[in-house]
Amino acid sequence: MRISIIGTGYVGLVTGACLADRGHEVICVDVDPAKVDHINKGQAPIHEVGLPELLQRTVGKTLRATGDLEAAVLNSDITFIAVGTPARDGRIDLQYVTTAAQQIGAALRRKADYHCVVVKSTVIPGTTDGPVRAALEAGSGRQAGHDFGLGMNPEFLTEGQAIADFTDPDRIVVGGLDGRSRQSIAAVYTPYPAFVPRIHTNCRTAEMIKYASNSVLATMISFSNEIGRLCSAIGDIDVAEVMRGVHAAAYFTQRRADGGVNRAAITGFLEAGCGFGGSCLPKDVTALAAQGRHLGLEMPMLTSVLSINASQPAELIKLLDRAVPDLAGRAVTVLGLAFKPDTDDLRESPAFPIIRILRERKARITAYDPVARAEGHPAMTGVTVASSLIEAIREADVLIQVTKWDEFTVLPQLLREIGRDPIVVDGRRNLDPADFSHYLGVGR
Repeated sequence: MRISIIGTGYVGLVTGACLADRGHEVICVDVDPAKVDHINKGQAPIHEVGLPELLQRTVGKTLRATGDLEAAVLNSDITFIAVGTPARDGRIDLQYVTTAAQQIGAALRRKADYHCVVVKSTVIPGTTDGPVRAALEAGSGRQAGHDFGLGMNPEFLTEGQAIADFTDPDRIVVGGLDGRSRQSIAAVYTPYPAFVPRIHTNCRTAEMIKYASNSVLATMISFSNEIGRLCSAIGDIDVAEVMRGVHAAAYFTQRRADGGVNRAAITGFLEAGCGFGGSCLPKDVTALAAQGRHLGLEMPMLTSVLSINASQPAELIKLLDRAVPDLAGRAVTVLGLAFKPDTDDLRESPAFPIIRILRERKARITAYDPVARAEGHPAMTGVTVASSLIEAIREADVLIQVTKWDEFTVLPQLLREIGRDPIVVDGRRNLDPADFSHYLGVGR
């Protein structure tokens, strides 16, 4: 098929590159000429495992980028909207989605053939067949479901493993205004194995599936962190051991024929830490709770999930207070700025509220991340950015691990080599307490 994709962020570019790798002819559209140029040179403008290799295989063959949205729509059979949907004032901001829809609609006015428009961006239920449909119909002068197709096809990608997630999906959700729209979207996924579950539904249900999926993950994280706080308050309980016991339940494991046990991937969200961040969970839970309140529903559970998460970074500083009540002048290194490993995404990272608290406490702050670059971020004023892990820890009195990068597992060896013995605050509970003289772990 001939496919155009509006937006080349994590979702748009990964979607485009993966579909091009399956043999579709894909045109990616972006308003940023620099991103267009990078893509057409086969260079990944974002850090995502496997993306550079994928671009090298597809660019100039089945994938290209352009800034000309109209030409992309006119030269394709189906268009995906994959632009950002940030949170603003506690609600979802749809301006980029509706602007894209208006521009696509204007292009459709010049097109005689049937064309399907699909929302890939995460949008609250009622968006696709509401403001998106209105913008398309106003721009095109035509009727959705009759003159052109309209649907919603949510993504289920985890940054850092997005290529693997798209290549080997656990489900394909196809929401459509009508049967022909759903057939058009389903045809895109014909190259994917038949055993992958296909869920065909209406647009609003497809939108809600995405929000419900993200909300349950966020809820599991905040639940684990609340349990961790209780473990700390009671004393002589380690939340990591508690969660290992929870993970062992038959609900979360599968016994293999050889007697071994496979643990369900979702248990990765049933672990205490310093909170969730990124471009999805915080804004999606916020948007869903806001939509509920707009409809007269209080949404107390989702509100609590957000409240727990917002206060979780401060729990690491509370841990540190036990050992160092006065941080003024103390050298504190924050290890990890990205919200999770294997990505350079800084959005809603718990590192920044931690840094703000440290600044208020007059600490001398150094930060290090193997990939993410935070120069210019407002929270980084006065923070020394180290260029290597060894530089970051060389003079530190305190180390606070925020991101679970594999590189940080060598901390014990590096500290021995340089003869340092700092206080280590483990915000992800992947370090071995026995490796450090002064170890503090969240929920311990």
